Formats: sequence, structure tokens, C-alpha cells
Amino acid sequence: MSESIQWDSKTLSPEMRATLERLYGDDTAVQERQIERYRCLAERFRHRFGEEKTRMISVPGRTEIGGNHTDHNHGRVLAAAVQLDALAVVAPTAGNRVALQSEGYADEIIVELDDLRPRDSERETTTALIRGVAARMQELGYTTGGFNACVTSDVAVGSGLSSSAAIEVLIAAVFSVLYNQNRVAAEELAMIGRYAENVYFGKPCGLMDQMTCAVGGVVAIDFAKPEAPEITRIEADLAAAGLSLVVVDSGGHHADLTPNYASIPQEMKSVAKALGGQVCRDIDPGVFLSRLGELRPRVGDRALLRALHFYAENRRVVEQVAALREGRVSDFMRLVNESGQSSGRWLQNSFASENPHEQGINLALALTEDFIRRQGCPGACRVHGGGFAGTILAIVPHALLTDYSDCMQSVFGANCLTVLRIRPVGVFLWP
Repeated sequence: MSESIQWDSKTLSPEMRATLERLYGDDTAVQERQIERYRCLAERFRHRFGEEKTRMISVPGRTEIGGNHTDHNHGRVLAAAVQLDALAVVAPTAGNRVALQSEGYADEIIVELDDLRPRDSERETTTALIRGVAARMQELGYTTGGFNACVTSDVAVGSGLSSSAAIEVLIAAVFSVLYNQNRVAAEELAMIGRYAENVYFGKPCGLMDQMTCAVGGVVAIDFAKPEAPEITRIEADLAAAGLSLVVVDSGGHHADLTPNYASIPQEMKSVAKALGGQVCRDIDPGVFLSRLGELRPRVGDRALLRALHFYAENRRVVEQVAALREGRVSDFMRLVNESGQSSGRWLQNSFASENPHEQGINLALALTEDFIRRQGCPGACRVHGGGFAGTILAIVPHALLTDYSDCMQSVFGANCLTVLRIRPVGVFLWP
């Protein structure tokens, strides 16, 4: 194991600074904050565990651009890794004990890897993710072992930027780096993380979040073959077109929304099963449309609307990719707007029906649409991620970013808006 990096702004090499720019952008002040963040994390590890030789691993969050709730039915998605990341300082230990200390929490998470069976008492916890990742790695023939870790994350919980996926992939990457010569492919790290979330954490997610965090950049992912998804990297630079990509936190939280999320894949799959398939991707959209009348009393109207969303969104991702590749920015943003409208009207994940008084996402979308209309400028907005509460994605001209931020903060509070930068790399191991 190599000597730990000394995170000193005055002595950091040009190569290390170039790497920081690649991960976090060219803003000098941002880079300086990251250097201090890294230094504090390394110091916290030394204070907690007393190790001098460590490894440092970074995994980004992700933003969803197209393909809202399509991956779990083997559809297409368009997503991008972002500059916000989960970061760990780690070192191996003798035995099978994992000790993980996360910033903001006084107590360490302790997991003994001798017993990797799922535990109901650990559902929806980081402990479940560690145990689930280790179990899946062993099933796949990889080596696991104990380690100490200090973790910090800029990917805020509930931000819609996939904090859980970033942590899952990070844990899998730790086992890969410390015990498997860093030879587990990024795509497999993603699938291991998804397994842990499905089976141990208890959330029936698809694979988009983990895959985007693991591989990085702007990616179009086709999940027609979910165990071997087709990943296409897309060259896209909205900043060069004078546009800013942002997320707005509309408030609310996701803690009690798992049944809402679970109902979407369940209802889509009920349509597919009524037609002899398992997921919507198994069924030709023409066949689906021709049999709507007989399906309606069997599966219900909402399931049909959600399947309609799936087919439209699946097609729309192809059109979005073509628009980005051909530099048709206005067409791309039109498609983003169409995606948002489909999510709201057909998929119906802009608020929880059992709590109609809390509709932060709809309010944020309405204000954004009004802002774009009043300014007479190009722009787009849509539900971001799982929906029901949390964030929206917006694209606005950079010249109007301050005005837009003021508009959003006047309603949703200070710091509700986060400007995103696309990160070109996924899992990153510092030398």
C-alpha cells in the first residue's frame, strides 16, 4: 500500500491539481475547499484509527436527465455523473470486522462479515449495504475482509443525486481495492451495489443510479439485457452553449415514500404480465396500445398511464441522445420538458397522493416554467430522480442563473439550488 497523500495546498503537485480539476472543475476556490476537505478527512482517519498508510476513493453522485423510472422495466436512461461525491479514506485490517465512521455521526458502524445473511432489523441502513455488498462479492467469487474507513459525502441524502448509490458503489470499490487488486470492473461494482440495495436495504431500485456513479460522464444506458446493459458515452457540454444544469430542493423527505416508489415498477410489470411478459420492455408498444381496452379492468388506469409513460420515455431517450450528438440544444431541452410533463401527468410521481397538501415538486416546476416564460429565454425543467418529494432538474441560461436562484430561494429557502458540473470519471482511486 502506497504512502498516504499529504493534502497541503502549497505542496500539491501539478498532476494532483490537474486531477482535482478533472473531478471538481476549474474554479480555484472550489479546488482549495476540496483540498481542505481531503486533508480533514485524512486527519480524522488518523485520529480515529491511527493508520498512516491509507487509500482514498471517490465516487460521484449522479443526475438523471432522461428516462424517469424506466430502468427497472429494462428501458433506456440518460444520466450523468456530477462533481459532488462520496469520499472514503480506508485501510485493511486483520479479520472480518468493518468499522466505518461517517462524518456527522458520532458512532462507528460496525459490521462483522462472518455472518452475511440479510437481517430485517438492518433494513434501510448503511449496515445493510455493507453486509449486502460483502455477501454479493463473495457469491461472485471475490475476496472480502475487514477494513477501517472514514467517509464524507457532498451528495446530500434526499437530494435526488443518488447518495445511496454513491455509498453502495464506494463500499464495493473498497473491497475491490483492498482485497481484489482493484480488478472489479465499474459495471460490476454497480450491479453489486444494486443487489445490496434490493436484497439487504429493501428498496426495489433499478440500476441506473449505481451504473452512472460507477462509470462517470454522460451516459446513455440501455437495460434491455439488465445483466449486461449497453452503455454509450455521450459527448455533451451544455456550459459551452451558455446553459447551467441545476437541481432545486423543493423540500420534503423520502423516508416514508418507499411504497410509492415500489408501486411504479409493480404497476408497470402488472401490465407486462397481463400481456405475457415480465417487464414493459418485453411487450411491443403497438401490442400494448391495441389491447388497452381489455387491460383497463385488469390492471387499472394508473398502471396503463405508467406504461404509456414508459414507452414514450424510452423513445424520448433515443431522441435526446441524437439531439445532443448533433448539437440541437433547443430540441434537447424540448425533450427534457416533455419528459417532465410525462412524469407529472402519466407517471404521476410529482407528489404523494396520500399527502396532497405537500406538492413542492409541482410548485418548483411551475415557478421554473413561469420564470422561463417571463424571461423569454431557453430553458427546461423536469422531476429529478424518484420523485414524490425532493428535487427538480432545471436548465437555465448561465446569465440568468442568479435571478433564477433568487426566485427559487425566495420560496424554498437559502441553499435550495445546487449548480451541477458533469464529472467525466466514475469510481476514482487516488494513487
